[in-house]
Amino acid sequence: MLWFKALHLIFMVTWFAGLFYLPRLFVYHATSEDQISIDRFKIMERKLFYGIMTPGAVLTITFGFFTLFSNGLSAYSGQLWLHIKLFLVLLIVVYHIYCWFLLQDFKYDRNRHGHVWYRWFNEAPVLVLIAIILLAVVRPF
Repeated sequence: MLWFKALHLIFMVTWFAGLFYLPRLFVYHATSEDQISIDRFKIMERKLFYGIMTPGAVLTITFGFFTLFSNGLSAYSGQLWLHIKLFLVLLIVVYHIYCWFLLQDFKYDRNRHGHVWYRWFNEAPVLVLIAIILLAVVRPF
């Protein structure tokens, strides 16, 4: 059980590192004007999304479920904090998928947002991470 929890946390850190960095790359990509920089950002974004973020997400969710099931789901019945945490995880999965759509827009040179929009977009996973950590550690409900 503790192994599952440890692996869940390790891959969560990996996933969120990507969730923090990819939108930052989008900021720089949106301000790039020369083809060499644009091509470089496309490669960096693709490698980050497919090589780090997505495997991190899949393994985080996998080991999270292993942790839940190893404790027995009945141990969590009536735990509002867990339901809220799982909802926030769902939101961050949606954010991850939306990042894929943005990645496709950059890949095909059809980005519709400016660097300021990406700077604000970059803040969302920070807020969700804070809420998830507080719920999992403090368990206020």
